[in-house]
Amino acid sequence: MVLKKKKEIQVDAFLLDQQQLEKLQRFSKAQEQNLASLLLHCAQLSNGIQQIQCIKQIMPLISKMDQNSACDPMVKACLDILGETYFALGVKNPLKKVLASSLNGLPEQFMTLAIQSFVSCLKEELKTTDIYLYRKVLDNLASCMEDFSLGRASIKNLFEEVLQFLQKSLLDIQEENRQNHGNRIVQTQLMHDLLIAIKVSMMLVQKLQENIQGNLWRHESFVWQSMCSLLKSSTNFLMDETLLQTVQTTSGLAVILFTKAMYEPVEELPSLVSDLLLGSMKHTGVPAWFVSSCGILCTGELPDSVLLFLCHGALAMLEWKNGSMGENGEKLLLDIVSVLLSLSSELKESSMATSLSRIFAIWTSSALAALVSGSPDLKVKLNGNSDIIGKLLEYIYTHWEHPLDAVRHQTKLIFKNLLQIHRTTITGSNEKSDPFFAKLIKHLLSLEWHVKGKYASLGCLVECVGTENILQLDKTIPVQILDVMNDQSLAPYASDLLETMFTNHKTHFTLSFQETTWINQWHDIWVSPLLVILCEGNHDQTTYIIDYYLPKLLKCSPDSLSYMIRILQASADANLGSRSTRGALGALMACLRTARAHGHLELSNIMSNGLVSTECIKQGLVHQHNQVCIDALGLLCETHRSTEIVSMEEMQLIQFFITYNLNSQSPSVRQQICSLLRKLFCRIQESSQVLYKLQQNKTNQELLENSTEKHPLGILQQYKDFMSSVCDRLFEALFPGSSHPTRFSALSILGSIAEIFYVPKGQAQVFQLNQEINSARVQTLIQCFASTFEEVKVLAFGLLMKLRDVAFNLQDSEDLDLLFQAAMDLSTSTKPYDCVTASYLLNFLVHHKELHHICLGKWVEHNPQMDESTSVSTVEKNTLTVIKLLLVNVEEEIFQAKKSLLQAAASFPMYGRVHCITGALQQLPLNNLTLIAEWKEMVARLILMSYKLSAVVSPVVQSSSPEGLIPMDSDSGKERQTCDVTAQMVLVCCWRSMKEVSLLLGTLCKLLPSQAAPEPSGGLITVEQVKNIGEYFKHHLLQSRHRGAFELAYAGFVQLTGMLSRCNNESLHKMPEQWLSSVLEEIKSCDPSSTLCATRRSAGIPFYIQALLASEPKKSKTDLLKMTMEELMSLAAPANESSSVIPQVHALNILRALFRDTHLGENIMPYVADGIQAAILGFMSPVWAVRNSSTLLFSALITRIFGVKRGKDENSKKNRMTGREFFSRFPSLYPFLLKQLEVVTNTLNSEAEELKIHPSLFLLLLILGRLYPSPMDGTYSALSMAPFVPFIIRCGHSPVYRSREMSGRALVPFVMVNEVPRTVQSLLEGLPDSTSPCIRQNNIHGTLLQVFHLLQSYLESKQLVSLDFQQGLGDIITCIRTKLWLAKRSCIRRTWPPEERILCRDLPFFRKEPNPCLVTRAAYLDVLVMLSTRLGNFEKQGMQLFGFWEEMNNVISDSELMSSIPYSSAVPGLIQYLQSITKLVIAVVSVTAGPDVQSSSSPAAEKIAKPSLSIVHLLHCEFHEVRLLALEAVLLWLRQRNSKQIAEGGGGILCLLTDLEGTLLTMAMKEKNLQCFCKVLEILYNMDLRNMLPKTEHSIKINPHELLTWSLNIVDISNSTEVQSIALKFASKLVIHLLQNHQQISEEVMNKWVQLIVYFCGDEQQTEMLLAAAEVLKSITTFLLINEKLILGLSDTLAMWKCVVLLLQNEDLVVRDAAAEVIQVAQSERRSSKGTEFALRIVNAPMALDLAFGIVCELLQRWGEIRAGVPILLEWLLGDGDPKRDSETSALEEDDYLFDKGEMNFWAEKLTHVRQLSKHLLQLISMTHLTLPDHGELNQLSRIALDQAQLVGHLLRALPPTPEFSKTAEFTRLAIQNERISVCLKILDLLKSDDPCKNENLEK
Repeated sequence: MVLKKKKEIQVDAFLLDQQQLEKLQRFSKAQEQNLASLLLHCAQLSNGIQQIQCIKQIMPLISKMDQNSACDPMVKACLDILGETYFALGVKNPLKKVLASSLNGLPEQFMTLAIQSFVSCLKEELKTTDIYLYRKVLDNLASCMEDFSLGRASIKNLFEEVLQFLQKSLLDIQEENRQNHGNRIVQTQLMHDLLIAIKVSMMLVQKLQENIQGNLWRHESFVWQSMCSLLKSSTNFLMDETLLQTVQTTSGLAVILFTKAMYEPVEELPSLVSDLLLGSMKHTGVPAWFVSSCGILCTGELPDSVLLFLCHGALAMLEWKNGSMGENGEKLLLDIVSVLLSLSSELKESSMATSLSRIFAIWTSSALAALVSGSPDLKVKLNGNSDIIGKLLEYIYTHWEHPLDAVRHQTKLIFKNLLQIHRTTITGSNEKSDPFFAKLIKHLLSLEWHVKGKYASLGCLVECVGTENILQLDKTIPVQILDVMNDQSLAPYASDLLETMFTNHKTHFTLSFQETTWINQWHDIWVSPLLVILCEGNHDQTTYIIDYYLPKLLKCSPDSLSYMIRILQASADANLGSRSTRGALGALMACLRTARAHGHLELSNIMSNGLVSTECIKQGLVHQHNQVCIDALGLLCETHRSTEIVSMEEMQLIQFFITYNLNSQSPSVRQQICSLLRKLFCRIQESSQVLYKLQQNKTNQELLENSTEKHPLGILQQYKDFMSSVCDRLFEALFPGSSHPTRFSALSILGSIAEIFYVPKGQAQVFQLNQEINSARVQTLIQCFASTFEEVKVLAFGLLMKLRDVAFNLQDSEDLDLLFQAAMDLSTSTKPYDCVTASYLLNFLVHHKELHHICLGKWVEHNPQMDESTSVSTVEKNTLTVIKLLLVNVEEEIFQAKKSLLQAAASFPMYGRVHCITGALQQLPLNNLTLIAEWKEMVARLILMSYKLSAVVSPVVQSSSPEGLIPMDSDSGKERQTCDVTAQMVLVCCWRSMKEVSLLLGTLCKLLPSQAAPEPSGGLITVEQVKNIGEYFKHHLLQSRHRGAFELAYAGFVQLTGMLSRCNNESLHKMPEQWLSSVLEEIKSCDPSSTLCATRRSAGIPFYIQALLASEPKKSKTDLLKMTMEELMSLAAPANESSSVIPQVHALNILRALFRDTHLGENIMPYVADGIQAAILGFMSPVWAVRNSSTLLFSALITRIFGVKRGKDENSKKNRMTGREFFSRFPSLYPFLLKQLEVVTNTLNSEAEELKIHPSLFLLLLILGRLYPSPMDGTYSALSMAPFVPFIIRCGHSPVYRSREMSGRALVPFVMVNEVPRTVQSLLEGLPDSTSPCIRQNNIHGTLLQVFHLLQSYLESKQLVSLDFQQGLGDIITCIRTKLWLAKRSCIRRTWPPEERILCRDLPFFRKEPNPCLVTRAAYLDVLVMLSTRLGNFEKQGMQLFGFWEEMNNVISDSELMSSIPYSSAVPGLIQYLQSITKLVIAVVSVTAGPDVQSSSSPAAEKIAKPSLSIVHLLHCEFHEVRLLALEAVLLWLRQRNSKQIAEGGGGILCLLTDLEGTLLTMAMKEKNLQCFCKVLEILYNMDLRNMLPKTEHSIKINPHELLTWSLNIVDISNSTEVQSIALKFASKLVIHLLQNHQQISEEVMNKWVQLIVYFCGDEQQTEMLLAAAEVLKSITTFLLINEKLILGLSDTLAMWKCVVLLLQNEDLVVRDAAAEVIQVAQSERRSSKGTEFALRIVNAPMALDLAFGIVCELLQRWGEIRAGVPILLEWLLGDGDPKRDSETSALEEDDYLFDKGEMNFWAEKLTHVRQLSKHLLQLISMTHLTLPDHGELNQLSRIALDQAQLVGHLLRALPPTPEFSKTAEFTRLAIQNERISVCLKILDLLKSDDPCKNENLEK
């Protein structure tokens, strides 16, 4: 872990004026140092740090002076100058504090003199009359009172003058603020000055209290009058809501402080404050001075904010310790908390909510202080069970998940203090058994783990009662918390709680046990579960545990590391992990990395001890699981000491890592790789500096005597060689056709190297990147600009800028000229990304000193004045010329475009030129330009050009349908050229032009200086021009219809409004406010002539308003936001029928945009409740436009309230909150939602036949479904959730199916778990009997859905005590059975079994009528299915449910499945019903086939042991939905059996699978439904062929060979990829089975099988087919691919290996990982056959590809087929493309489409494949000394290669200059082919040669 260096402190030096210097020179002595000469020397230093050192020498010098020196005029003069210097220094200058600190040590004899000097200086300061200079005086006064005895003494001497100044400054600043109303910048500055003035006044009263007390009681004295004035001013500030909140808060403190200083008798002060807060002030007993100063506080009701600030003042300024205020103080303490609690329901605005939480925390601290010496009565009132503490707990539960961090933090603090308060009240009794703590723990543990507040609160409780006590309640808590850590939002909270628990637990063990045997128990609880999850947990969970939990665990117990290593090392070799799990190896890497980074281990130690081998780390570095690679790399790169030497082993491993990991598709992995390597390079750099110092230190004999390896120079040389080889590898990675990830990684790492090994002057550097650069590498970097990925361009540009001196030296003038020409051509290309390339090229070239002479001179007229001015920078000169050139071109193009926009779109779209201009401007130092006049002229021309271009393209962008528009041209004459242009090209040309114009104008606005200077000498742009630009943006944002256009205009407009808000010019500063008022007025007026767009979600209007509001400073009063929201809310409310709805639509659309805008943050939250009301009411509008906009607004609000939905689960508990929290944050929604729900349910319950559908029902249920009750809901909450329950139940009667479904889900959160049985019984009892006269099926259906969802939550609940649970479940089952008629279709007569425990023992016979509705029957069956599925688990707990199962069997035997189904599939609900009854059959069969039932001897068990329906019966059903469910069940059971989840021979489900083979084979031949057919094939594939094949002839009359042919034909003829995939897998399994059993397969069939596998591996195939091919290849690896015998023959076996190679280069990571498993199998076999030799097994695709080629070459040797195999591998190397044909195709593709990149593989790198294959081929040839001089195939290959070489050479020469930019795709393709051919030819030459020496040369 590399630690960041501290920033150097900047200290501004002080300067003395001429008069002071002369005075010092008069007294200074040249021959000896006296005080004057020291000061003179100090003043002449220009470095502030050196001046500090000098000032520190003053006191030692003065202390040496004798007593008489005090009369020396030199000393007086020096002290005067020191005083003047002190007051002149800025408050933040460290010199000021150093000077004060030094003068604090002034000897006594000099004090009087010094005080005189300082008083004199202070007097001058206090004469200041300029209000804007008051701040400096105030800062000086504050500095004097802060630990500076001399300063304080000076203020004492001038006490009245200081008081008068403060009094005056407060009044002056207040008046100045009033006069500057509206000027936000000036007002903000004044308010900060006012804040400092109030703080200084308070300091004066606190620090110099004795001065006040001495003068105070003379009521007519000046001091008294001044204090009254200060008190009055503070009161006024406190009441003034226009001031900043911090000013009001501080004023609240000042009011209490000043009153405390003046009030007599002190004992009555608490009563006075109480009366103020409670509004019960009686004037009779109050002093007149208080009424005259604070009268406004004594009359009427105080605003909430004022009450809050007064509470804060009382808590902070009064003394709460030692009971000094007596009973009155205790009463005040309780009054304050009651006021605060009443305010908590009123103050919702974010800053107020934050203040309130902070003040609550201060109150708890004050209460703790007061309790120590408080009365017994106070202890009773503040006990945990008291009313006050109860209400504070309510506040905590409501706010512990508040969106503001500050509120959440304070809530935790309040809870912690409350626990301490309770502990203080019960001193002496046993805390651990205290009922208050016990109740809290029980409540907290009953909460679900997604509640963030639970963690901090439990952590606080652990500190009180100990971990041991909590673990006694539930030992699984550590595992539960670790399970939560797969959610990043919860991981930090969870890890903090775990840390608190395990630290507390360790402390408990340490204190309780003398021996260390407890450590094993501690490990079992805290470490063992961690290791299990690290090995097998999912990616997110393991990552967050490693990041958050592991470091804390190791910090607490570093010794546990050896335990972890021991456990993991034992299983690391066997459990290497996979692509989805880390395994023991990955867990080991993670633990070692964390331990090394935090300083718990040395890598060299564990490697030398043999704990971890190099091979083990290597396996980690190329692991298939990304995070294992990163951890292994982190282990090498991260160290606790940033100067630790990097060992040779580490360097070799890093090189190995870089070879195989640059091409990572995951951006986060690339980022981590670059970050970790950066740490390594920093370590090399910093340790090299240490080594250089050691080398220079010749006294260090030990090092000099050591071997060269440890010699500093030896290590430095290793560093240099290592860095050089890394750079070689990285530059090699930028080869033609390298992927974007590879380029990104290589350039990022090179950028880090360039930055870290930068050479400061005079410092030795171990490595310099400059020295590694040559012209080819510069060319490579420049070619990276041609990448279509902009981040690659950015990185290449950044690197070239760091290397620009050497880069330009290596480029000749011809190259530069060509590059400049290419940039100009690209700037007018029709491909959008070309202009970006042009911009980077130009931005690079403008840094060249000779650019003008080399190429610009040909294009632009030369300006000799520029050359004369030597002060002008190269960049500025060149940029100006380049922009001028681009501007001339674009002006000409605009002129042409006016005549023909189509011609422009097809030949010279103008946006490219503008993009290049903006890019050039953005890299200029705009505040430091020299050629002001030229730039001013240029800016004016650019603005004019922008307007002209916009005028040409805006008709398209602003048309009502811009997407398909082709405009008519103005010049329709003969000259017009025909051009091939599409509507897409026209639109792209136009909207990109608008985008570039917007960004250019936004950039130009930044040229305006923030401090307005007199025109025209200010900035490069005038105020008038800025106003015009603003009007331009306004016009386009309000007129554009095309989203791309107005979004991009918005980007430029935001730059403008941001600049306006910071601008000092009054007219510009007020523009956003004026524009805002104007647009709101236009929306309101609904003028028929208005051009505002009411469709397309109001188009650009919301963006316009967003930009204007974004300009308002966040910390201001946000007046614009308030004004806008109030206007919009009034417009969004439902309009009268007569008025237009357009303003309402606009308002709803704008509100949606504002609620979605993250910039507005918490400032928008106070308007959420009104927004919800507007959306719900708008949804009831008869106008579609209003309903549509209301829906969109509602969606935005749901996201704003509950957060962004991260997962796909609609019912996830993450995006929810408790009803208490929701309604306390939005209290107005409680009555509103309740009222709306009542209205809705009233319409549902009308008895009329025709049911009315209420539009807002859906929205109401959506909101209510996001709320849930909390076990923490106490008796204090007025916002109970209970009133909603009956309404939600009635919503289940809606005629809309979806609404009934939602009411079912919405009810669950409102019913507490322990209330579920009662609620379910109540709902079931509400269902009608079969004999009821009026049966409403909608009502029945809604009720059943509610029962279903309630039961589901109940059965999933983990918080239940088993006895209560069983009782509740028994009651539910009893109740459900009374309504069984709902599930049946015929009349039945039966008795209930006597042995079952039920409430009604002796029910009579009764008759039940059928239920004709299939939908409600299905719903009832779903309830039964759920119960059946879950009840199987409870059989084991002794719940005898035989009677229930018998009932289920009766339901099944009564169903349509038993007889023919008398409906067609068109009958509503039939399919739903059939699926439900099938699920019931499967559930019952699963349970009744279980050992509990089968082995029971009870008669009831025997009755149900034989099910009514068998699985075979379901498989023969005519409805495919039934068959599909049955097949899925069979497949599940099969997989369970295959994975050994079911014990072999254990009966149960195994008996359900017996004798199914025949049925399934018959189905396979006859099944017509595709899904069922696919499932049958999957089951056959999962079956044991030894059992199945003997039955084929009996059941389907075909032999195994015919079955194989049939399955291959299925692959051939099927159109479904799913069927093809499973059929191929089945066929392959058959092939292997037959071959292993020595059965012959015809050559034709084998060829077909091989061809199908090859076909499946094509790059264009779908992922499913590719994965199937990978699985097949893996299954045949051992038997066919790496067998000692060539079973398939050489060509077919190599064809299969080629398939593996192809899959390893697939773009899809999943496919590559699946293919890498082939290599895993091969390597594992190789390892087992060769003994204990280490082999890389679980590897990533690049490593797997390398290993694959190595394995193939090794196999050729083993098979003795080198001569036949090498030519085939050479064909792979050469490739099978035709350069000429490919060239023509490439040219067509390049010009065909604007954006479409066609079928491309963005991951595969052809040259990586070529280089790896050639490496292994050369090794093979070298090892075997192979030569093939007269080989026919090789001769033919040679001819083909030579022909191709000639053709490629010709095609390369035919390309235009700089083809890498103009013909990028073709140039890359030819460059790749060129290298392939040359490598192939070299190997061919080698094979034809008889000279064995050539082998070695070539390999080198």
